[in-house]
Amino acid sequence: MPDRWAVALAIAAAIGALRPGAVPLVVGGLAVLAALLVRRPVLLCAAVALLTSALASRALAGLSGVEEVSVTGDVVLLTDPEPGAGGLRADVRMAGRRLELQARGAVAEALRDRLAGERLVVRGDLSPAPPDAPWLIPRHVAGRLVVHRVEPGSPPDVVSRAANGLRRTLVSGAAPLSPRQRSLFTGLVIGDDRDQPAGLADDFRGAGLTHLLAVSGQNVAFVLVLAGPLARRLRLWPRLGATLAVVAMFGLVTRFEPSVLRAGAMAALAAVTVTIGRPTSRTRVLALAVAALLIVDPLLVHAVGFRLSVAAAAAIVLLAPPIAAVLPGPRWLAAPLGVTVAAQLGVAPVLLTTFGPLPVSSLPANLLAVPAAGAVMVWGLTAGLLAGVVGGTGAELLHLPSRLLLTWIEEVASRSAAAPLGELGAWHLAVLAAGLGLAVLARRSGRPMSWRQAGVGIAAAGLVAAVLAAQAPPPLRTVLGPGLVRWHAAGVDVVALGGGGWQARPGATDTLERLRRAGVGSMSLLVVVDRSVPAAVVEAVADRHPAGVVLVPGDLADRPDVPVVVIPPEGLELDVGPMFVAIVRGEDRWVVEARPARRDSG
Repeated sequence: MPDRWAVALAIAAAIGALRPGAVPLVVGGLAVLAALLVRRPVLLCAAVALLTSALASRALAGLSGVEEVSVTGDVVLLTDPEPGAGGLRADVRMAGRRLELQARGAVAEALRDRLAGERLVVRGDLSPAPPDAPWLIPRHVAGRLVVHRVEPGSPPDVVSRAANGLRRTLVSGAAPLSPRQRSLFTGLVIGDDRDQPAGLADDFRGAGLTHLLAVSGQNVAFVLVLAGPLARRLRLWPRLGATLAVVAMFGLVTRFEPSVLRAGAMAALAAVTVTIGRPTSRTRVLALAVAALLIVDPLLVHAVGFRLSVAAAAAIVLLAPPIAAVLPGPRWLAAPLGVTVAAQLGVAPVLLTTFGPLPVSSLPANLLAVPAAGAVMVWGLTAGLLAGVVGGTGAELLHLPSRLLLTWIEEVASRSAAAPLGELGAWHLAVLAAGLGLAVLARRSGRPMSWRQAGVGIAAAGLVAAVLAAQAPPPLRTVLGPGLVRWHAAGVDVVALGGGGWQARPGATDTLERLRRAGVGSMSLLVVVDRSVPAAVVEAVADRHPAGVVLVPGDLADRPDVPVVVIPPEGLELDVGPMFVAIVRGEDRWVVEARPARRDSG
């Protein structure tokens, strides 16, 4: 099958998965079989679309039928418990259904050290999955289980014990690292960023580096390279079996996230084609891997992580070489820059519609951080595991390179996120793509060098326009989101947190992202206007954006662990740089108003 038909097959599988239909599964299966027998690619594409449509309809039907009821029984953890819903949450399997388990308080503490594959006996309340939670669909979650009691269950299977043993060895070996660096280390090596501080996570988002914390093809490639010396000692077919086993075990250790599934499927397919003596192009491997994954699980098409992984891989395969060829500068710089630009253009449609504009700083940040991140991955999978075995002083010595590399990556993320370079919106990216497209076409058609230079110049103009837009001064008052207001004048910032009501309680992640995207650095005054603001949010904001004064209500029950000043009962009026700020009591919260301060002429 030529590359173009392999790509068409993947697109057909995605279209079918996106449009589930009431087609009998046997009809789709017979259609695929018939298309394979007659060896007609166009018929195969149509048959695969029919099959994935039938499979998607069947998978969605399996998510219904859950009723509200109190339950007691055995569950198997399918994911590692992570913070959420005011406690911990995890996907579990109970009586053949996938459920989202939620736990708070002492029950959450009992789950904190558990890992996927382990079994528990729980008692709780079961309810259908809410209709306004589309992110649960690709996880096959049919309902929510709020747990009130948990007890250990039977031992996990041998494979899960082995995978969890590797994870725990890696984590225990990283004990000499600070909690901040340890969370970054586990995120880079095995994609476990559950304990990452909110400020560090925001730095990675602002620098466009979050993909480093999602295990992908680079991690899988490193694992296969490390296993290569042993695999090459085996004969051909045993070598294939060992390769597939390594890919499967790494997938289990990293919890088969969508990006891991895509990368693992590509690695497995490439190994099979080499073994049977029919090596194929990366384009065909990617397309066939995507088609196969969507046949196995058509609901993957709804997973943002899967879409981003496929888009990035496709862009790197198809766009990186021609883009690198037209970029000026030495090849050692143009080649990685071409990969970075291609990946950003590839994921742009998904990111723009899901998360918003892309940071301009992601281009230099990736060039500076990716090599160091690759070194951490390799070192973690070798010396990191050894550190977990030897422990103590040996682990400290083994992680000295980790400290240096992680410090560099942290600095790159922090400085890139804080750099006032702005964001790439849809039209900036369109100009960037148009300019690079012109340069590539000019090179391929043999046009004069001036055409290529013009194309690169147009692309650069898109970046410059985004940077210049970020330099425009903000208005005096800006509502950044529910319960988040900013006043700005002459480089001085005053921020009010709260007031959005309990239904719009600000979270640390969203709050930090909104402040960063607004260009807020340090602030002169941070005012908490009511009790709806969690202490963790105040602490995260004060840590990420150092405040001269933090004002809080006197009745704030959950007092943050930062120096604060209580708002006096009669309110407060004060000059903050070029602004006059008044804090007065409202009906159910403090009200903040600011205006330019009047200066005496004499």
